[in-house]
Amino acid sequence: MFAGQHVNVTAVRRKNNEIVYYEVPRTTKPWVQKLKKIPLLRGVVGIIESSAKGSQHLNFSFEAYAEDETEEEAKNNPEKAKQPKEKEKSGLSLSMIFGVAIAGIISFIFGKLVFTLTPAIVEEFLFQNAFDNVVLHNLIEGIIKILFLLIYLYVISMTPIIKRLFQYHGAEHKVISAYESGLELTVKNVQKFNTLHYRCGSSFIVLSVIIGVIIYSFFQWDSLWERVYIRILLLPVVLGASYEALRFTNLLRDTPVLRVLGYPGLWLQKLTTKEPTDEQVEVSIASFNRMRELDSQIAAQVVSKRSAS
Repeated sequence: MFAGQHVNVTAVRRKNNEIVYYEVPRTTKPWVQKLKKIPLLRGVVGIIESSAKGSQHLNFSFEAYAEDETEEEAKNNPEKAKQPKEKEKSGLSLSMIFGVAIAGIISFIFGKLVFTLTPAIVEEFLFQNAFDNVVLHNLIEGIIKILFLLIYLYVISMTPIIKRLFQYHGAEHKVISAYESGLELTVKNVQKFNTLHYRCGSSFIVLSVIIGVIIYSFFQWDSLWERVYIRILLLPVVLGASYEALRFTNLLRDTPVLRVLGYPGLWLQKLTTKEPTDEQVEVSIASFNRMRELDSQIAAQVVSKRSAS
């Protein structure tokens, strides 16, 4: 998936080698746009928005995969398979998209809560009476959180479907790097680049752990439950501050001494990206080019409307 200024585009290769696209215009309510200009708050809004839209695009990919898997069955009984499918697409598309978006947001919140609260509970169980230093407790909690995250990413990356997803993630990074270098977007040129990219959202995950350790250190607790609800209440603050930190590190990526601030995110991408095949790179190039094409068309329409008015 590639996000342009005016449209988000996902490309999927079907079993017959046809590349199909899922194109969603980027429309934001005026009040949401205002929220996205407020420091700290814009990070929370952006994360929720990304979770919703990302889930929709992933759902499109999984649906295309499922349709290919049932293709043989549909060929054996075309009339029975065809009619209900068309009916379902036309009648449920809007509600399904909305449902997937909500599910994406809920999944993100649930996952974030699990990875926020579980390390705190484990640290409390293991080191509750070992010492009284709050900062040290938070540091150990952060280390446990990182370990949980690394183990989780490593385990899921071994599954075929997630490995394939991470390969496309790597392909996206390569395409962006090739484009930013001014090279023609061919498979050969794109494959020259690394799967790591400085502006990847993976950096946000690492930053949220580091920022969490700092913010939590300002708050004392007397029991496990106090520690838990403090984490829950401060979760939006941690997310917002982590987003601002990510923006800051991106600004410094060309400064030799300070670009090291983004290195932890690059290290994490060793798990969240995999080397893509030429075919996967080809799909990513198609998606990127389609996004740029639609962006240009929409931008021209906007200029035309302004000129007419």
